[in-house]
Amino acid sequence: MKAVVLVGGFGTRLRPLTLTTPKQMLPVIDRPMLEHVIGGLGRHGVDEVTLSLGYKEDVFREAYPDARCAGVALKYAVEPEPLDTAGAVRFAANAAGIDETFIVINGDVFTDLDVSAVWQRHHEVGAEGTIALTPVDDPSRYGVVPTDPDGRVTGFVEKPPRDEAPTNWINAGTYVLEPSVLDRIDADRRVSIERETFPALVADGGLWAVKSDAYWVDAGTPYTYLQIQMDLLDGVRGEKVNGVSPDASIDPAARVERSVIMGGASVAAGAVVRDAVVSTGAVIRSEAVVDGSVVGPGAVVGDRAKVTGLTMIGDGMVVEAGAALDGVKFPESG
Repeated sequence: MKAVVLVGGFGTRLRPLTLTTPKQMLPVIDRPMLEHVIGGLGRHGVDEVTLSLGYKEDVFREAYPDARCAGVALKYAVEPEPLDTAGAVRFAANAAGIDETFIVINGDVFTDLDVSAVWQRHHEVGAEGTIALTPVDDPSRYGVVPTDPDGRVTGFVEKPPRDEAPTNWINAGTYVLEPSVLDRIDADRRVSIERETFPALVADGGLWAVKSDAYWVDAGTPYTYLQIQMDLLDGVRGEKVNGVSPDASIDPAARVERSVIMGGASVAAGAVVRDAVVSTGAVIRSEAVVDGSVVGPGAVVGDRAKVTGLTMIGDGMVVEAGAALDGVKFPESG
């Protein structure tokens, strides 16, 4: 079973963390986001993944020099220019020589979806494409997917106004596709799978869907990047995970509550870290407070400084002693 994982985006919503690291290589507890995603595919029988690369593609290659990730063989397809979602799928599948049914997944989706069930339903109905759906409270940020009672997709509405959405079941970013879908995608331009390819499949009656209320988070925003880690700490996805690395240094007089402290990080006496992520090698100095925020690799939060309100501290940045940052990105970036 083969899959294409889309990891070529710039990760602009997660800046400044993504100024140096591609979004899917950002750590989640103890390993990159990508390893969580590919590990999930591997548990459902996927034995080869092609990474559709663009931004900072060298970081992926350097991280997996033996071309294996989470026990799954890797191939790399580097877009010569951004080709949008469908264009990226076509380019990667052709580069990998895929000529049979295959899976596509967005590389920033954290989910407990039963991919095997989507694969099975796809073959049962003889679909050309089958997409996983998940319910959300506000569908206006997503592709909304109405279906008939049997699961055949009857429409595909990208990001409708909230009060005009025909359903709250949205595209969950996991697809099973026949290679014939690739022939529908023009090779010489940017093509959106949500705006062009899927609506064309709907028109021909070839797009089906599988609904699932399994755990699902689009981890591409500061809030959801923090959420997926807190969910692991809280046991939302199975047993609770210990977020404090054995290689971290925490003073006995510090207070760490419901937080991730990665390897090589240190938290000094009197500091408080709550509902937060402190990345590899970061330093939280005496009596500082980090609450509901992310401190990037090698960053320093000075004595008595306060970092709150989903503040994002970039790699190697220094928050001066006594400073107060609330709900900001440091440094600010375009």
